Amino acid sequence: MSTIRITKQFSFEAGHALYGYDGKCKNVHGHSYKLSVTVIGHPITDTSNVKLGMVIDFSDLKRIVGEEIVDKFDHATIFNKNTPHVRLAKTLKNEGHNVILVDYQPTSECMVSDFAEKISKRLPQGIRLFSLKLQETETSYAEWVSSDN
Repeated sequence: MSTIRITKQFSFEAGHALYGYDGKCKNVHGHSYKLSVTVIGHPITDTSNVKLGMVIDFSDLKRIVGEEIVDKFDHATIFNKNTPHVRLAKTLKNEGHNVILVDYQPTSECMVSDFAEKISKRLPQGIRLFSLKLQETETSYAEWVSSDN
């Protein structure tokens, strides 16, 4: 059976700030992120398997990405935990806001790398993460590709 890549697209809203940055993104702001997740594998050939012909059921991929990324990051504010933004994060959390503290600068580049690690750990045996594309704006995105890593 052929090796096949399948892609599922997701979207979520999130805010962030880039501490120490020399442009507008040093301020807290938000994006409508679009995440394309591509996995690679062989379609199931076992005729007794209800998932016959699938590399992975799209609903299974949706569940994994939902639990690891979308459910956590949607409508969250993301800050680097090693910056003074921690004070703002604490205030926001105390007011009931969804705040995520990460150990990296929350750029699209670092986020897509973090997402790749999280998703890869959850994929079933025989399925590999092939690539991720995290679109921050209509014209800007970061891409993670397994062959580069």
